[in-house]
Amino acid sequence: MRKSLSIVTAALVVAGLAACSSGAPSESATPAANACQNIQAGDTSKSIKVEGKFGATPKVTIPTPLKTTDIERSVVIKGDGAEVKGGDSIGIALAAYNGTTGKELTPAAGFDGQPSQSIKVDDKAFVPGLVRAVECLPLKSRVVLTATTKQAFGDVDVSSLKLKATDPVVFIADLLDKEPTRANGKSVTPPAGFPTVKLGKDGAPTVTIPKTDPPTETKIGVLKQGDGAVVKATDTVTIQYSGLLWRNSQVFDSTWTKGQPYSSVASQFVPGFTKALVGQKVGSQVIVIIPPADGYGAQGNGDIKGTDTMVFVVDILKAVS
Repeated sequence: MRKSLSIVTAALVVAGLAACSSGAPSESATPAANACQNIQAGDTSKSIKVEGKFGATPKVTIPTPLKTTDIERSVVIKGDGAEVKGGDSIGIALAAYNGTTGKELTPAAGFDGQPSQSIKVDDKAFVPGLVRAVECLPLKSRVVLTATTKQAFGDVDVSSLKLKATDPVVFIADLLDKEPTRANGKSVTPPAGFPTVKLGKDGAPTVTIPKTDPPTETKIGVLKQGDGAVVKATDTVTIQYSGLLWRNSQVFDSTWTKGQPYSSVASQFVPGFTKALVGQKVGSQVIVIIPPADGYGAQGNGDIKGTDTMVFVVDILKAVS
């Protein structure tokens, strides 16, 4: 279920979440409550002209070629929302530019009511430039961050963006809202015969598989009943999930260990996973048992064999049409 987000997020996100198109989990990231680094405005960040209302696609003028050796942050619009703290998950709108040419690195995303980009304020989960851009500011703020490519992206491979480590980059971010990190629906009695699920203090599930043969058809059960919008196949959903194999209880991927929820269009997962999402309400937690026919088929995927039945516990946090 490797991410199929916009190019912006695909280029900027550090944590590659791989539950539905790659069976091999990537290295886990441990969430950390980052202390504010209090990045100051400077001549470079102040030189970026940004016009437009909060939440609307900005008109950005960059005096090219931009010169920078340090990371700077200017607040264009000071919001009046809650302060963004280390460890928070927030939704942002984002535009990113090559400071040398003034051209967009990737198409802007999250503005004008489009699906926001979900990030976690954690250096181990996201590129440092985005964390520095949003941390310790109130929601509803708009910021400009200027930095070198190395300062902005850290160790992420951005070769596809044709940037050198010393090249200047510019981020424009609108801090839209804080996002839940776990399903907040009402707990309901799970269906008989399903794996049992125990939740940790942070909401992370521990799943116990019954010592029986798995079902041969996709089975879906509700563990928490949300009261939000009903998920459509065309919605961009933000979720937490943990996926494991029926045969040996091996967890092959989990957003919980990576410290970051995952967003994608509901129809772009393997069929069984999409079935578990569409028609459910935001705030719900569901458990789905997916046989090979609704998963990766006879070819399997990585550690997932062609005969493997998968089990996912999914928290549905947000859906945007």
